[in-house]
Amino acid sequence: IIGLTVVAFGTSAPEMAVSVRSAWSGGTGADIAIGNVVGSNIFNVLFILGVSALVAPLIVSQRLVRIEVPLMIGVSILMLLLALDGKVGRLDGALLFAGILAYTVFAIVQGRKENKAVADEYAGEFSAHARTKVGFLVDLGYVVGGLVLLVLGAHWLVDAAVSIARAFGVSELVIGLTIVAAGTSLPEVATSVMAAIKGERDIAVGNVVGSNLFNILSVLGLAALVAPDGINVAASALSFDIPVMIAVAVACLPIFFTGYAIARWEGMLFLAYYVIYVLFLIAAAAAYPELKTLTNGLLTFIVPLTLITLGVTLWRQWRR
Repeated sequence: IIGLTVVAFGTSAPEMAVSVRSAWSGGTGADIAIGNVVGSNIFNVLFILGVSALVAPLIVSQRLVRIEVPLMIGVSILMLLLALDGKVGRLDGALLFAGILAYTVFAIVQGRKENKAVADEYAGEFSAHARTKVGFLVDLGYVVGGLVLLVLGAHWLVDAAVSIARAFGVSELVIGLTIVAAGTSLPEVATSVMAAIKGERDIAVGNVVGSNLFNILSVLGLAALVAPDGINVAASALSFDIPVMIAVAVACLPIFFTGYAIARWEGMLFLAYYVIYVLFLIAAAAAYPELKTLTNGLLTFIVPLTLITLGVTLWRQWRR
């Protein structure tokens, strides 16, 4: 629950700051906002889970397979449906933001039903520092200072990303899908990798899934609410990037289900897919036919092989 809410929402704060700042500015800034959400969700699963699984095979909670991963798939499809008219309007944003409020209440209610042993474990770990007045003031200072620096950093990141896009003739959408998405996801990288190193491997996975839910429901929802005319969604995002995000979310279900763990070879597979995805974006943006042909060839070979491997693994799991 902590990984899905407190940690996930906290590490997604940069996405919130950057997307809201971009949407507020209007115009092409909306491309960075939508690219940041979609790119961060793809980066979170393929890169972060991939790297974390290489550090140590990750444990997947049964709750994630039963509730959060299907929910992540559902909200990803909902985002596509809302964007089919080429825009995520204010009414769409209100619907998404209501979803994160409902999910947070649900997660807290479910978390309070945890057995006493789990509750005692986390109570001892997280509550002692905040019980003292000095500890509370220190924590409050961290929150306020972090928020101030976050807003300032978001301003710099968005302005710099737009300048880079214009200098190299690359669209703001591609910059949002790559540089901005990777930059705002660095807290998730640090949190999940450190959780894997420390043995809190369920938090590593929960952080990624929770961040993806937060990005769509809260980040995109709030950005659509503050945008002057909603957020326009580029045709390329509708036809390629958002479907890739949905496919990545769907891929989590069979991988997480196999032994409720993410093995190192599955982490390597995730990383390989992310490299191919970025190469494809670069090829499409720069119009390199050779690189695009190579990427298409890799996809043609790897996708069927991956499906066959997952199918065999699922069949073995079912037989057990």
